[in-house]
Amino acid sequence: MKVAIAGKGGVGKTLISGGIARGFAQRGLKTIGIDADSSPNLGLTLGLTAEETRKIVPISDNQPLVESKTSTGYSGVYNLNFSVDDIVKQYSVPTPLGVNLIVMGTVHSMGAGCMCAPTAVIRALLRYLVVESNEAIVMDLEAGVEHIGRGTARQVDDLLIVADSNMKSLEIAKHIHDMASAAGMKNLYLIGNRVMNDTQKQAIQTFADQNGMKIMAFVPWDQNVIEADMQGVTPLNNKDIEAVKVIDGICDMLLKNKA
Repeated sequence: MKVAIAGKGGVGKTLISGGIARGFAQRGLKTIGIDADSSPNLGLTLGLTAEETRKIVPISDNQPLVESKTSTGYSGVYNLNFSVDDIVKQYSVPTPLGVNLIVMGTVHSMGAGCMCAPTAVIRALLRYLVVESNEAIVMDLEAGVEHIGRGTARQVDDLLIVADSNMKSLEIAKHIHDMASAAGMKNLYLIGNRVMNDTQKQAIQTFADQNGMKIMAFVPWDQNVIEADMQGVTPLNNKDIEAVKVIDGICDMLLKNKA
């Protein structure tokens, strides 16, 4: 099961990514969470402390690792034929919620374009994870549209596009949806997040209907999520939070669709 989560910055992608990853792990799937955001904080959502999260060196910043994979001994010439399965074993970080975390760092290009050494390693690792590995993969993508329609992003089973009722986030969601559809991605779903009332829910539903987007779920706004974030703890440990319940239910829908 390979799932990617995209959307405008600040709409709550990471909570949904973490909740889905935790849900897969609780259902017995060996799960890897990939933090591909330029401002990574999936570790906090998966139960790591701030100190533990700060100690994680993103793959793109791990110079010894990058050099060991790509160095040829010649300046500006990189080896692009290398294995990455050992990276998953050595550099994924176990989290309290049963998900192994890999922090990618910034990906400047997932398709043609920059072939600098760190990007080459990240692209190879992403390709391995979403094409060859047998684990459940949940990718928390960088905000916006940078990843969509490029390289390995097309290989995921489902793309979940997160938006709230703000028109800016909905327009970006449409842009992501259109790009992904043009790239041949099939299972595209809109997640309405932080929904406070029926008016906001209807605004998201109307936008989706007008633009040919399928809604998978509406995740309600919950003050308990805000308070957990303020305290530096993951809200996913509180099963009484309605938003957490809804996100967990998304796991069942994804697995049912896959069956």
